[in-house]
Amino acid sequence: MTYASSIRTVLLAVCLPLLSGCGAISAINGATAALDVYELRVPADLPVATGRALQRDVVIELPTSGGALATDRIMVRPSPLQAQYLPDVRWSEPTPVMVQTLMLRTLDATQGLRYVGRRPLGASGDFAIVSELVDFQADLAPDANSATVEVRLIARIVRERDLGIVASRTFTASVPAASSDTPVLVDAFDAAVAQVMRDFAPWAMTAVRVN
Repeated sequence: MTYASSIRTVLLAVCLPLLSGCGAISAINGATAALDVYELRVPADLPVATGRALQRDVVIELPTSGGALATDRIMVRPSPLQAQYLPDVRWSEPTPVMVQTLMLRTLDATQGLRYVGRRPLGASGDFAIVSELVDFQADLAPDANSATVEVRLIARIVRERDLGIVASRTFTASVPAASSDTPVLVDAFDAAVAQVMRDFAPWAMTAVRVN
């Protein structure tokens, strides 16, 4: 082995671990990079109850969902059988928790109930709202330049004293997005959620009132 080749062998032995370490550091930095966070809102035009609030306690259970939605990532579907997520962005909470929060804040904003929360104040509440989140994604157009946001929520109101289901309904919203840019898609999600919550609030209040 010549002197020059010996030097090259030593340099490779020193540099390769360093390069490997740089790659690992780069991967760690990428994994810990901050993602832009988006939060959806309760619609501002919800009707507010007049007079005394109903003396009812309502518990909003965490919605069940498929595994693809059990994340804080914003889901898009390039095709009906494929789920992907928008890069570099996320919801403020995992999707089922965020929907639970929206349902809770929607009913609370009506000011029509004695108590609404995620857990009962005592051993149990008067009613529980159990739900399943079926759709909460942007379905991309074939050219991927536009999309339609789909939200579908199945909700049931259970009377706690006898576990009877007193009301059941499926809430849906379909809102077009003019492009697949993240801010445009999030605005469409916001509009779809507002539509669902506007329908959910009076339905829930009526069912609780008459049962």
